[in-house]
Amino acid sequence: MASPSYRACVLCQRAVVVKIMSRGMSAATQTQAAFLKGEPHKKHPGVTNLKTLRLPDELQTAARSIIQRARVAQLTERSQSLTNFLWSKKRAVEDFTLRQKAVSLEKELWEKEMQKIGDIDEELIEDRIKKKVISELKRTTYHWTPMKYDEDLALVYMAARLAGGYAAVRRALNEIQKRDPSFAPQTLLDFGSGLGTVLWASHSCWGDTLKEMVCVDSSGPMNVLAERLLRGDDEKAEPHMKQVYFRQFLPVSPKVQFDVVAAAFTLSELLNAKDREEAVSTLWRKTSSYLVLVENGTKEGHQMLMEARSTLLKKQDKVVHDSRPASVFAPCPHELTCPKLTVRPNAPCNFQQMYYPLPLPGHNERLMEKFSYLIVRRAEPAEAEAGGGVDWARLIAPVLSRSRHVHCRMCCPDGHLQHLVVTARKHSRDVYRCARSSDWGDQLPIIQRVDDVDVDAQSEEE
Repeated sequence: MASPSYRACVLCQRAVVVKIMSRGMSAATQTQAAFLKGEPHKKHPGVTNLKTLRLPDELQTAARSIIQRARVAQLTERSQSLTNFLWSKKRAVEDFTLRQKAVSLEKELWEKEMQKIGDIDEELIEDRIKKKVISELKRTTYHWTPMKYDEDLALVYMAARLAGGYAAVRRALNEIQKRDPSFAPQTLLDFGSGLGTVLWASHSCWGDTLKEMVCVDSSGPMNVLAERLLRGDDEKAEPHMKQVYFRQFLPVSPKVQFDVVAAAFTLSELLNAKDREEAVSTLWRKTSSYLVLVENGTKEGHQMLMEARSTLLKKQDKVVHDSRPASVFAPCPHELTCPKLTVRPNAPCNFQQMYYPLPLPGHNERLMEKFSYLIVRRAEPAEAEAGGGVDWARLIAPVLSRSRHVHCRMCCPDGHLQHLVVTARKHSRDVYRCARSSDWGDQLPIIQRVDDVDVDAQSEEE
């Protein structure tokens, strides 16, 4: 049995340790409370998700009117077929990759022929091998074709993609609106504008300040349809938004810049990596504040955005008109190599947004748009992210809430993926409650916790 003096010593040590821990936890709690900026946990600064979105009333009314007047045959079936085609679309195989594949295949076939015994007619074999190589390449190579929208296909595209495209863009723009509330753009450039979904989504965010909006699309029928939507399907009516200009080509002058430049589901319509790189570089030159890129939430869409990210961060124009560097704003919490590209099996970094589709036969009450996006801004890389020095990680999967703990899969500021089990004891009550209130796509504050001290184990050693 321990002596009274020993008991007193142990109790004294426990009191000291508890006091130190309480001071540490108190300091941590003060830091953690600061990142909330006075907001409740359910609306903490990292929340950027939106509730189920509806198209603006004017846009939905105009779209329904156009569809009813057009009376397109088998519209529901054709719109679903087009949606499936666009979702499965891949990048065209690069010429260099195709040549490498042909050389490798030709070498393999020659080796097989050389193993055969007997006289060899090299000319005959060479001809046969060439035919086999061409046949195999045709069979296994993805055949990329450009989309050419006539009046009929444009209507099908509107039925298929208007609401989903609007939802994805609106969710991406909400990231800027939430994290940079003082930003009040006056000019907008939408490259590959199509039906004008970027226009409508931007207007819902900054309708009070936008004064000039330029929509660029090479498809004449698409521009006509976008203008009809703006006028509510009434040629004599005033457009819902003024100072909107439709063009088939980008402004020539490199000195002309816009506060927001966007390209939604456009990179996938360009033939090869060189065309995409040139387009991204041109759009960046025309950006004065934010460049927003949105693509399908597939491996192809994500990889095209990562190509664009690499171009913006690593390549520089010979003639620089705006020296402010590119800084990744969202969704990446860092500017290192995307960890999603290095893990196997490879999976895209994508997000989702619920929305109500156009009310057509066969359309469900609610649908989910899965998309990938990239937002880059002209600014010096921020020393501290929103939240007063707290590091913010991006949730890259649904949050799984369990009894007194939450499973969070995140992309962290150090460039690594992490599966973190958040509890109130380990990470503080504030972080735990924020985690329970967050969802896929939101940001979560990661704070260095105070290490637990095993008092009992320490006292036994004494």
